[in-house]
Formats: sequence, C-alpha cells, structure tokens
Amino acid sequence: MDAFGQLLDSLDGMLGGAVWFPYVLLGVGLFFTIYLKFPQIRYFKHACQVVSGKFDKKDTEGDTTHFQALATALSGTVGTGNIGGVALAISIGGPAALFWMWMTAFFGMTTKFVEVTLSHKYREKTEDGTMSGGPMYYMDKRLNMKWLAILFAVATVISSFGTGSLPQINNIAQGMEATFGFAPMATGAVLSILLALVILGGIKRIAAITSRVVPLMAAIYIIGALAVIFYNAENIGPSFSAVFMDAFSGSAAAGGFLGASFAYAFNRGVNRGLFSNEAGQGSAPIAHASAKADEPVSEGIVSILEPFIDTIIICTLTGLVILSSGVWNEKFQTHFERSAMSIIKGDYTEENQTQREDLYKYLNGQKSNIETFTGNIEVVNGEALSTGFTVLHSRSIAEDVRFGITEKHKYTGVIEVIDGMPTDDSISLVGKSLVHSAELTTKAFKRGYFGDSGQYIVSIGLLLFAFSTAIAWSYYGDRAMIYLLGHRSVMPYRVFYVAAFFWASFADTTLVWKLAAVAIVVMTLPNLIGIMLLRKEMKESVDDYWVKFKKDNEK
Repeated sequence: MDAFGQLLDSLDGMLGGAVWFPYVLLGVGLFFTIYLKFPQIRYFKHACQVVSGKFDKKDTEGDTTHFQALATALSGTVGTGNIGGVALAISIGGPAALFWMWMTAFFGMTTKFVEVTLSHKYREKTEDGTMSGGPMYYMDKRLNMKWLAILFAVATVISSFGTGSLPQINNIAQGMEATFGFAPMATGAVLSILLALVILGGIKRIAAITSRVVPLMAAIYIIGALAVIFYNAENIGPSFSAVFMDAFSGSAAAGGFLGASFAYAFNRGVNRGLFSNEAGQGSAPIAHASAKADEPVSEGIVSILEPFIDTIIICTLTGLVILSSGVWNEKFQTHFERSAMSIIKGDYTEENQTQREDLYKYLNGQKSNIETFTGNIEVVNGEALSTGFTVLHSRSIAEDVRFGITEKHKYTGVIEVIDGMPTDDSISLVGKSLVHSAELTTKAFKRGYFGDSGQYIVSIGLLLFAFSTAIAWSYYGDRAMIYLLGHRSVMPYRVFYVAAFFWASFADTTLVWKLAAVAIVVMTLPNLIGIMLLRKEMKESVDDYWVKFKKDNEK
C-alpha cells in the first residue's frame, strides 16, 4: 500500500500538483470568457430568469426542472471544500488564496457554461427513460474519441468514491464525534440508511431532496457566517485589503503565519477553487444534462450561477469569517498532523527577522539555510531535554510542544528523528501552533454573536454539505456506469456506494483521497481539451440560441 500511495503522490505531483495545471484551468476559462464576450456578466440576469421557470415549456424532455438540476449540481459542489477547503487554502497561501479562488470562479462560470451546454446537447435517453449525459457523451458522439470518453467515465466513478462518498462521511463522523460525542460507526449507519433511501429512488428523488436541502443548508451557513463578519465589522475592510494586497505582493507574513509566495497562494487558490466549484472538471454537467430543456444553451446559462453561488458567495463568506475574526494567524493548542509538521535544525524564533525570512524561503520551497533535523531527542514526561531543534507545524513555529503516545500520556524516552520526522509513527506531538481546514473555520465561528455555539453551525454545515455532496456524486457515478456497462450496472453500483459510505465512517480514507486527487485531474484535462476542440460549435450554438429566443419572445 505504501508503494501504491507513493505512486499516487507522484502522479498527483505530475498532474494536479504541477505548476502548469492552474494556468491551463484558468487559461481555458479566460479564453472562453473573451471568445464568448463575457457571458458570465451578459447572461447573468437571463440565468436567474431561466432558473426561476419563466421560460419553461410543457412536455419538454428531461427528468428535472432547471432549478432542481442546479440544486443537484450545487449539492455536489457545495461541500467540505466550502468549509475546510477555504481554510486550508488560506492557512497555506494566506489571504491571497481567496483572491485566486475568486478568479477561478469568475472564469469558471464561463467554463461551466460551455461544458454544460455541450453535455446537455449530446445527452441520451437510457433504457428506463431517464436522461444520461456528461462529457463522455460529446467525447464519444461528437469527437469520435471513445477511448477518451471511457477514461473520463472511469475517472468519474473513482471520483464518486474518492471525493463524493468516502471522505465526506469520514469528515461527518469525525465532526459528530468531536462536537456531540457520537460514535463514528453509529453516525455512518444512520446516514447510510438515509443515503440509500435517497439514491435508490433515482434522479427524481435526488432532485426533490437536494432542491430542499441546498437552500436550507445555505441559509443556515450564511446566517452563521454573517454573525461572525458583522461582529468583527471593523475588520471587514482590512480583510479585503489583505486579500488584494497579498495577491500581488506575495508575502502575507503576519502574526504566527510565516508567509506564502505568489506561487503557493496562486496554486492553492486555483486548486481549491476547482475542488470547490468543479468548473472544468465535467462533473456538474452530468446533473445539468437531466434538466428539461429544448435548448442546451439555456441550461448552460443556468449553470453560470453555480460557481457564483458556490465560490463567490459561500467561499467568500468562509474566507471573511476566517480573516475578520483573526484566527488565521493565531496559535491554538492542537494535535500536530505529520503531513503539516517538520522538525528543523537550530533554535528559531519569530521575533528574529533574519530567521523569519529564512523560514519563509524554506516553507515556500526556495533556497534557504535551513536543514531538517536528524538525531535523537531525549524526552521526560513529554518535555524535550534536548535542544538544537525547532518544531514547525501548519506554517508556524510550534510552542509548548509535548511528546506522547496520546495527548494525555506523557512520553519518557528517546525519540529518533530522521529528515525532520520521528521514525515512530505512534509518537504524537501536541502544542500551540496555527491550525487549518475545518478546525480553523470552527475556531472562527466562535468569534461572533453566537459565541462558542457558533461551532455547531460548522458541524451542522459539514453534515448537510457533505451528505448532499455524497447524494449528488452517487448520480454522477451511476451515469458513468451506464455509459461504461449499461443500465444493469447501476443498482450494483448504488449498493456498493452505500456500503463503502458506511465503511468510510470509521476507516482511514487517506489512500482514497490520493486516488481521487489523480482522478479529478484525469476528468478535468480531457474535458478541457474537448471543449476547446468544440469552441466553434459552442459559439454557433450560442448565436443560434439568441436568434431563436428573440424570435420566440417577439410573438
């Protein structure tokens, strides 16, 4: 498994973690924004009118209304990334990461418009009379690239588990245990039954549920976020200022945060933006392909609203909560994660400007004088007697570090460290440092009008966001299975999906996350290539739509 994990890390580094990937993603969005003359601005009002049902016609082929299709797609995109993903991006890239998430969303609105239009145009009716669409259909039927369509569909199935199911319930179970003390297996059992009741009913039941859950969960989260933002109203202006200034200065060093380079902020912002709104990934078009619409462009126009709601509204609120509350550069007592930790040689302090500059270079992958620590650390009752090393965690110098097998048990003995990491995986470290992901968002939500009770909004938000994501991705996966193996493969897939959902509530899903990270890129790159190849057809479709729309509405 270790070798497989290392292989996945290498593939993710070559693909999703590659320097060129964010430029490709933004570049395609920028191209279509100019090529189609800023449709995300010009068609925004029309998108609101279409989704309201103003232009709906009776007896139009499809399974869902425009609003239900949008709600289903939003339920797939509005998830843990909106709560923990934004916090992770800011903890690594600083306030500038939020700016690049905005850019990803703005140009992603056009990318989404294109991919949804083409996927709806080439959708097919399945054996049971429901619609099935997505990038695999235009890749096969229009581009005659069946091998690419198969690759995309397989990646979609993998992603349905890796991003839509397993990590979602894992996050829910951990959150419910931390906040309410519920056993992970019990949480998994209850939600697995609910998941089965929803997805076994197919797209019509999924759409009916998501069209109710999405507005509810968005309202709860927005109210909670605004309670923090207005409580810290004096910090709203400085927060926006930090976002724009740090986006171009590339420093963002403040408090315990040791700064992020332009490359880190840009990469993290764009990647988290993709993870959040999925513009360009090709997943949401599968949901939109079910919509009742004679004109594929009309559904494409509806999808413009998706990145706007997901990222420009919800992710921005999360970012402002974190920045205005000030928790992003404060240190808290926490359990150190090995993936965010490193032990370096020497005694470093944040007060020493020269050392801060050296740490900035080290943390941003630049040439520095810092070396990772290798040697033995003598520990008595959790306290290190040895000196000559510094523990870094979550881009900060850790303070009051204690060593132990668990947080309560204080370790006594000698700890071997090689290349900055204890060789014994069972040795845990606790102390004060910056925090990230959902933990950071939870800290921020306590700094508002609701006080400590604000943490429950995060827990409820994680529950609703993550569960709705699992519902939507089950549909994406079963449409991909229909394309690959036919309609008979859907029920076995759904049963396995629910079983895996339950298992992941109490299991380690780290390897699945790695596999999904690769699968996301395998979905995104073929989709971006495909829509670029069909750029002229897209422009013609848009022009024809407006000619017909004006003609129909003149009657």
